[in-house]
Amino acid sequence: MALKVSSIPALPRVNSGIGRLLPVATMITAALLMVLPVRIPGYASLTPALTLMVAYHWTIYRPDLLSPVALFAIGLAEDLVAGGPVGVSPLALLLARAGVLKYRRLFVNRGFPFVWTGFTILAGLVMFALWALHCLLDLNLLDLRNTLFRMVLTIAAFPAASFLLGRAQRTLIGPG
Repeated sequence: MALKVSSIPALPRVNSGIGRLLPVATMITAALLMVLPVRIPGYASLTPALTLMVAYHWTIYRPDLLSPVALFAIGLAEDLVAGGPVGVSPLALLLARAGVLKYRRLFVNRGFPFVWTGFTILAGLVMFALWALHCLLDLNLLDLRNTLFRMVLTIAAFPAASFLLGRAQRTLIGPG
């Protein structure tokens, strides 16, 4: 039995300059929050993957307003500022965007539990892929506990991020 999915309605034109910049501005804000210099031991493992949340939201609701070039540039800047392996963040964000775009029609006009489930799957895949990539780059088997903790924290923080992004979207862009 095939799953029937209604067609995706056309995205309305955004006439507001602020509205057109909102996805990129929220992505930059998320990246800055992730690389804040906080003097807490292990802060990096306590930071949810905010840029992944923002990329997921905008790829579902307004993919036209967050280009792959913007994702690449913001991810690259995040790597450079954080001091991590350069190119890992843009790769993760671009692959996440490509995966979400492929199944976008399943998430449009669906309830939050369905969207959250999709994000949970995506976050798990991305976090484990990043862990494996870091193990490969370090030529060492890294402790998986930090990755699991960060994944759980990211999934748990998603409802708040989704609420804030949705509110900003409805306020500055309109329903999408």
